[in-house]
Amino acid sequence: MSQPEQANLWGPEPTPYDAIGGESGVRMLVEAFYDRIDAESPVLRAMLPRDDSGSRRKLFEYLSGWLGGPNLYIEKRGHPQLRRRHLGFPIGAAEAEEWMRCMRLAIAEAEIGDAAAGYLDSKMTPLADHMVNS
Repeated sequence: MSQPEQANLWGPEPTPYDAIGGESGVRMLVEAFYDRIDAESPVLRAMLPRDDSGSRRKLFEYLSGWLGGPNLYIEKRGHPQLRRRHLGFPIGAAEAEEWMRCMRLAIAEAEIGDAAAGYLDSKMTPLADHMVNS
């Protein structure tokens, strides 16, 4: 008897990008994330320029490729080098956890399904922890 094919951790869709709704899902996630920072995270907001539209665009481009969609960030800017790009900001464990708190709330607000939400959390938590530099 053959074993059933194992589903992806994010659900039945071919990529996490597809699981969260493709371009529109990634946009919704990014907007919810930055709106959450604007509304209730002065520590993270202080790290952003007054006009955060560039930050929103870059996160959208990065997440698109990171989630298995178009590699927009790499095509425009090359390798992300996330840790290096964030060295100018003092990021401790508290800031990494605050980033994840805002992202978790954004994931919920964007109504991402349970499997994809769990997958995002499991992959983004180590990414946030990797940014710690102080």
